[in-house]
Amino acid sequence: MKVKHTSILVMAIAALAAYPVFFPTAAAAADAAAVQPQEGWFKTLADYNFMQQNVDIPPKMGVMIIDSRPAARQYDPGHIPGAVNIPDSQFEKQVAKLPEDKSTLLLFYCGGVKCMLSHNSAFKAEKLGYTNIKVYADGMPDWQAKGGPVSVSAAHIKKLIDEKADYALIDARPGRVAGKGMIPTAINISDSAFDKNIDKLPANKATPLIYYCGGLKCLLSDKSAEKARKLGYTNVMTYPPGYPEWEKLYGGAASAMAAPAATGGAPMTATLLQPGKEKGTVTVASFEKAWKENPGAVMLVDVRDPKEFAAGTIKGAVNIPMNELEKKIATLPADKPVVFVCGTGARAGEAFDTVKMLGGKVQAYFLDATVTFNADGTYVMVGKS
Repeated sequence: MKVKHTSILVMAIAALAAYPVFFPTAAAAADAAAVQPQEGWFKTLADYNFMQQNVDIPPKMGVMIIDSRPAARQYDPGHIPGAVNIPDSQFEKQVAKLPEDKSTLLLFYCGGVKCMLSHNSAFKAEKLGYTNIKVYADGMPDWQAKGGPVSVSAAHIKKLIDEKADYALIDARPGRVAGKGMIPTAINISDSAFDKNIDKLPANKATPLIYYCGGLKCLLSDKSAEKARKLGYTNVMTYPPGYPEWEKLYGGAASAMAAPAATGGAPMTATLLQPGKEKGTVTVASFEKAWKENPGAVMLVDVRDPKEFAAGTIKGAVNIPMNELEKKIATLPADKPVVFVCGTGARAGEAFDTVKMLGGKVQAYFLDATVTFNADGTYVMVGKS
């Protein structure tokens, strides 16, 4: 009998070995628990990783991130970049901020697992017919604890200015753009010249740094903010709507920097290009006509980052990122115009300045325009000058 029992035991052990049982780790168990709705919560949740995939500047198409917290005390001094503020208490009054397309992914968040504001707003959005809703229940505390980037509002910057607080406000746009006007108290450290101007940053690395540039399509402030974090600054934020929103809300502010001449520039060639109002620019109309009728007579250089270029550019353009231009000036032709373009005109203008200073006989121009680039090579361009 003992032999028989032993044989059965051996067979049982062998069977278990063939079909191992996996026990969840503490981390896996915690993750599973984190996604389980609690009483009163909205049924569909998002975690930090999902949020990371959907937080971007410019904001991702088809996604709206909504901060359900009160504005002045919570949203203004720190929120997820690109988030729209619709306080739950004001939801019905501010419902017009929601997108028309009710299949848009709506990501609500507030002050963490004990905060019900985001869940309440999610239920309200669902009743309005929105069909793709998630709540980031861990909210802003989790976002900050895991190192997510933080943005501030114009109202918060205004408050810091009025209170003469200890902070550093940094305009990451090229000097030629910042020279036309900056937010009061700001200093200009162009992103492309960041490494040469580190001495302008505060010695105390706990000082709040706020970077801004030319709006939601401008990446310069995000890039500079990341560089500051790598230098050890521990309280780095961005103001993504940047100077365009500030100017709309509070009016422009003249910079102490000298602005470039409003007219002039290198002589036009026999192409159809016509000079714009600002030195070095060409008009959108003349560029589009030249590009359509004789694109081979012009070299169009997109100076945005490779990631931006890959997502969409003007068909036929070549990519030389602004931070690589100085090293690649020798590759530019001298026998035909070189026109620089970006999303807002800021980096394109900086490229023009760089080439005029270092490029010898290169016939450089730039488009001072707001450009929306599409993945199929089409675009929409609106000139500023």
